[in-house]
Amino acid sequence: MRTRQLATLSTALLVVALIAAGTGCGSRTEPGTPGGGTGAEAAASADTDAAAAEKSALAAYAGYLNASRKAELAGNPLDPELRKYLADPLLTRVRLTIRDAKEHGAMRTGKLVSNPAVIGVDLDSDPATVSIQDCIDTTGYRLIYKKNRAVVPGSAGGRHLATATATRYPDGRWLINTGAVHEDQPC
Repeated sequence: MRTRQLATLSTALLVVALIAAGTGCGSRTEPGTPGGGTGAEAAASADTDAAAAEKSALAAYAGYLNASRKAELAGNPLDPELRKYLADPLLTRVRLTIRDAKEHGAMRTGKLVSNPAVIGVDLDSDPATVSIQDCIDTTGYRLIYKKNRAVVPGSAGGRHLATATATRYPDGRWLINTGAVHEDQPC
């Protein structure tokens, strides 16, 4: 029973480490369309805004991965760094997964390799969003028991597609609020 719970926990931790819930294709406003302005100035402004959104979203994504690893290692689901990069519903899911690992005496160790790319920007939606796709490599990122450092059964890593959405909040911050690991889609 404990092995089954830890295997389920392992999958949940992998999902958290790799991101957790939605993808979507965004669009950039084209010059000459409503809200897009006209001429070269409007096109340059839209491109600059989209580039800034991409940069901010990728920074939030990298911060999320780093803060999650730090919180997992410390077994601290309330680590304040999480709130700097995550918003609900993903924030709550990450916190619950970290808490569950701690309660089962497990933790992540090793190196997670990430190679994210922006696949969509939608600055016209309310709120604005950026869609991110990543190929996460967890072959060296293991779930282990803290007590004896043994690998938790069923927690093998691999290379899988992950998606995430960064959303711009009213205070101007870009936070990761959804994501998913697509374990059936190796990369």
